Amino acid sequence: MQLKNIARDALLKPLQAVAGIVERRHTLPILANVLLEQRDGRLFVTATDLEMQITANAEMPGKEPQAVTVAARKLQDLLRALPDDATLNIESSASRMTVRAGRSRFNLQTLPAADYPRIGIAQDDKQSLSLQQRELRALFKSVEFAMAQQDIRYYLNGMLLVIDRNHLQAVATDGHRLSWASLAIGGDFPRREVILPRKTVLELGKLLADVDDPVTLDVLGNQVRFGFANVELVSKVVDGKFPDYNRVIPTGHAKLIELPRDDLLAALQRAAILSNEKFRGVRLVLGPDQLKIICSNSEQEEAEEELEVDYKGDALDIGFNITYLLDVLQNMAMERVQLAFGDANSSALVTVPGRDDYKYVVMPMRI
Repeated sequence: MQLKNIARDALLKPLQAVAGIVERRHTLPILANVLLEQRDGRLFVTATDLEMQITANAEMPGKEPQAVTVAARKLQDLLRALPDDATLNIESSASRMTVRAGRSRFNLQTLPAADYPRIGIAQDDKQSLSLQQRELRALFKSVEFAMAQQDIRYYLNGMLLVIDRNHLQAVATDGHRLSWASLAIGGDFPRREVILPRKTVLELGKLLADVDDPVTLDVLGNQVRFGFANVELVSKVVDGKFPDYNRVIPTGHAKLIELPRDDLLAALQRAAILSNEKFRGVRLVLGPDQLKIICSNSEQEEAEEELEVDYKGDALDIGFNITYLLDVLQNMAMERVQLAFGDANSSALVTVPGRDDYKYVVMPMRI
């Protein structure tokens, strides 16, 4: 491979887009590499962990197709360390790549492009839809924090995507809380459910931009494919049955309060400083026109916050994991929030006043 007089960022930007999925520990040495392919006047940079594959491309004039694989982290670190305006000359042979920039020269080991494993893209059972990057990014952000981490119930270590007629829904739960969000989409699609792996969701969160540019979502049998800007991400889906989330979302809770999100978030953040570091419990004490937030720890220290609310119902004293409340408030972009309670042993429901496109359920805890 030969690349002459190319700007540093022309290679660094697509490399940064894909290098996030390269595993530091791997069973196959070639999985530490990225595949560089020059064809059709563009440079294609591909990384894979065998479960997910990302390809980013940039304009790169060339006469004939050529390809090589090289260590992703090392090449990325080298390019980052060079001046922003550096011009590169790259040559590679069967086992070596030489990168020159000014008076700097680096020799990197390469492996054959023919040995690079690729995820074959399924063509059957395809269902496609298109929406704005901004919309999909916001949908994921409002749900992804509730995904489980390394749960033995492997299907919880991801996010459920539901295409249903003219809505795209996202659901995540770790068994202690559940986040559900819905987004209106154009069209009339048959119902389809897929579970995206946790790593895929987090990587998309990094790659999607807060712009109106389109992103295409293709559901392909046991795969999903996202295409946007100069990036294509293909991922396998989790083979499992997601819990019936509709049964978890409470209805008919009579104890309702509404208050500014920022006020509640700030009060919880202050109270959390004196919460028990192991159990992270917080008491919400609801009474006439007031909500008390109380945290204490094993050193007998205590924090108490009081917020004014419009409430005339029965008193309630209920405990929660304060982290679960902070998570939802930090990931909501709305000005006001509504909390609905049943009794001290019932889960609470967090919604946005006047909207039915977001619901968050959190289980109580004994304090």
